[in-house]
Amino acid sequence: MASFQTPRGTVDYLPDKTPLWQKIERTARHIFELYNYQEIKTPIFESTDLFTSSIGGDTDIVSKEMYTFLDKKGRSLTLRPEGTAAIARAYIQHALHRKGNHHLLFYVGPMFRYERPQAGRFRQFTQIGVENIGSPDPACDAEVIIMGIKLFKTLGITDIVPQLNTVGCPICRPVIEERLKQFLESSLTALCGDCQTRFDTNPLRILDCKKNSCTPYFSAMPDIRQSICQSCHDHFDQVLTYLDTHGVTFEINPNLVRGLDYYNRTAFELVSKHLGSQNAVCGGGRYDSLISRLGGPSSPAVGFAFGMERLMALVNSDIPPVPMVYIGCLDPNQYSICFSLTHQLRDRGIKAINHLDALSTNGHLKRASKSNAAIPVIIQASGQCAIVYSSTPTSVPVTSLLAHLVELAPQHPMM
Repeated sequence: MASFQTPRGTVDYLPDKTPLWQKIERTARHIFELYNYQEIKTPIFESTDLFTSSIGGDTDIVSKEMYTFLDKKGRSLTLRPEGTAAIARAYIQHALHRKGNHHLLFYVGPMFRYERPQAGRFRQFTQIGVENIGSPDPACDAEVIIMGIKLFKTLGITDIVPQLNTVGCPICRPVIEERLKQFLESSLTALCGDCQTRFDTNPLRILDCKKNSCTPYFSAMPDIRQSICQSCHDHFDQVLTYLDTHGVTFEINPNLVRGLDYYNRTAFELVSKHLGSQNAVCGGGRYDSLISRLGGPSSPAVGFAFGMERLMALVNSDIPPVPMVYIGCLDPNQYSICFSLTHQLRDRGIKAINHLDALSTNGHLKRASKSNAAIPVIIQASGQCAIVYSSTPTSVPVTSLLAHLVELAPQHPMM
């Protein structure tokens, strides 16, 4: 057994898994670019204050899950637990509002949370997300939801259903929280310690609790929509109208709140029945005040994010290998020809490998098979080359091999 292992909550992705990873990331980038989103990259660590100020001090992420450390100058830094706060910081720092009123951004990168590892959830995970910054229009809420559905359906996850709720705004949030407290007050002692603490500090956060001892008390709670202001009511109705017009089947989940304090108005999750009780593939919502709270201009925004590792459990991993040419030789004197031909094929965009040991023909064919090569080529001492890509091998002079393989390439378009 190896002396060193991956740290708890982390995982290695070996070459048999990385094609699926690449497929998901490639598909996400393609969908985002169709909607004119542009990539942004930020550091993997930020000032701790950024996350406590944005995510919320009494959230599980900030209070229990952040990887925080002091640098050599005593400054508190934190490995980013999510992507939106860093995007907001970059938006302010680089004054993106002066370069246009509307910014469509996406990101891909590692995040870190000290939580209990379980299927699809790790302490280091890759998050892919989008941020639509600069417009309060409910059409933007609908668009990011539709974009997420399109992405997952493109990946073959056809049972995706959006669940939506509204969590109000600063105007109506006090009314929502007061009614929630009135409803839960008689059951307070039966709730977990975290929920009892949040009863006074952040009542809405109670609904984010997933403990079996608490969730039964939420089933009969008053619908948040009965407490929101007219503006929030109109906004939510317009989001639903846009989705309905687009033919999207959705569900209203009156208990849905997100685990981050910066959300207002629309909150949503895209769920799949294949994930059981923890069925959310993706989550997001509107955060109109985050950027201004961090010291920037008023910049309404909406976005979503999902974890790569969780999604990998849902996506078909049967990815055909890229066809490849294998070149081997029987005579050591042909090594230089074998080496040169391999590089010339690569220069022409054809995937190729070589094996410079002088094996027998069967030995090379076994090597080619283990390498998943579509076209094995054996250079013989006579100067002839056996091309074994069908039941009837083809023999061509070594001087014609390159041209012949290039001609074969259209028959193997991924080669």
